[in-house]
Parts: sequence; C-alpha cells; structure tokens
Amino acid sequence: MSATHSGSVEHTLRHVTPGRYDAYEALLRALATPSAGQIWMLLWHGQAGSPDAQYGDMEVDGCHYAPCVTSAQELSASGWNRSYEVVDGLDVARTLYPDHYGLWLNPHAPGGGVGIPWLDLRRIATGLDRQPAGPLRLTEPGIEIPQFYALIAQHAHRTPALRSLRRAWVQPALGAPYLAIGLDLYETSPAAVDSVRAMMQRSVGAVPEGLPVSTVALTDDHDPVVMWMRAHARPFYDREAHAAAPAGRPAPQLQAPAPGYGYPPVHGGY
Repeated sequence: MSATHSGSVEHTLRHVTPGRYDAYEALLRALATPSAGQIWMLLWHGQAGSPDAQYGDMEVDGCHYAPCVTSAQELSASGWNRSYEVVDGLDVARTLYPDHYGLWLNPHAPGGGVGIPWLDLRRIATGLDRQPAGPLRLTEPGIEIPQFYALIAQHAHRTPALRSLRRAWVQPALGAPYLAIGLDLYETSPAAVDSVRAMMQRSVGAVPEGLPVSTVALTDDHDPVVMWMRAHARPFYDREAHAAAPAGRPAPQLQAPAPGYGYPPVHGGY
C-alpha cells in the first residue's frame, strides 16, 4: 500500500470542521475508495480474521459507533494494546450500517476525532451519488403544483400494485432541494415495479421545468427520507381510503391538495 493511499483518509480528515460539509463529503469519498480508504479497526475481542472478532463500541449522544484509527502512526499514538484489522472503509460501511452503527475516526486525537453516522455509512455502501448529503432538512412541500398531484393520483389509482403515495421536501446539506415521492407498493415483483415506474413517467410531465423529483420505496427501513415520511407525512393518495369512501362522494385523496394541505410543517433531519 502506497504512502499516498495510506494518507488519503488522514489528509481529508484534517480539513473536516463543523459546518464544512464539502470537506466532510471529501472524507466520505476517501473512505469509499477501495485501498485508498483503508482504516485500522480496533478489535475489542478476538483477532483479525477470527470468527469471534468484535469491533469496539462507543456510544455518543445515544448513537453507537465502532472506533478506528487512520494509520499505523495513529494506532501507535492511540495506545491501543489489543488486536486490530486493516480493512477498506467501503467494507466496514457495508458491515456496520445495517445494525445502525456508525464509525468514529481517531477518537484519541485532540478534539475527539470525527464520527460518521450510520446514515452516511449507508451512503458509502450504496453509492454516495445515489443518496442526498446529510444532514437533511425535511419538511412538507410548500410548492404549489396541484396539476402534478392530481395527475399522479389519477395514474396511481389505475396502477393496482400501488397502495399509497406520500411526499416530502428534501433540502440536502449540499446540492439542490427536491421533491421526494414515497411509493408504497403491495408487492415488489418486477411487473409491479415496472408498472409503478411507468406510472411515474406518465406523471412527471406535469412537474414544472427545473423542479427535481425523486422517488423512494417506503419499504426501505434505512432511508432517512422514508423514516421521516412514515413519521410525519400522511398519504396524499391512499387506495384503501378511496375504496372505503361512500358511494357518490369523491375520495379526498384524489383531490389536488392545497399547499401544505392543512398540516403544519415539521422540521426534521439527522
């Protein structure tokens, strides 16, 4: 492993300070790069490669992190006297995030090092460009696009695989804000997924030019936008509520909602 590779995470780590989301994103990119993102994981039990090997556990503000160091020099400086293993940050991210564990870099360093929440490890594991950069600011959409909401509700009603639709306005730490549509499907067979994808394609033509729209599957237990939608966003289309509406009375879920549709904005993030 070259000196350049071993220092890339350390190099980007030096520039991370509160509010410097660009520097933090650079750190995530370094960790996501095979070989260049190698780190020294501290083992609380067992030896590297053994079945009983177990990472350390730090709890900070109620969240769990596995501690690591960024080089052999930092390992020596830390005074760690148990075993360790050298692994790619990408592999560690894939291991930790499903259990809601983050990663803490150089906890022995002045200032306490830098913690990476499990939501950002998920971004490393699944592709940094595929997920918005946190911390996210999530609210009810305040933008007036009743034609789009009416059209997507009509198309949703003609798509039997779809149970309901929710929405959120997502403002990433870096990048443009966008409208997220949450898709709740009865089942996820290829035919069902294709029918919902076609439904979205037929609907997005009513979106004003320049307004980004993204979709999320409401079955994704690790997506922060999904978690917010489940907790705060009521469906703006609900097939079962529509079916239960009295005969001769239009179902309210199929009406184009007013901006904010009666619910106070809820601010969230991670």
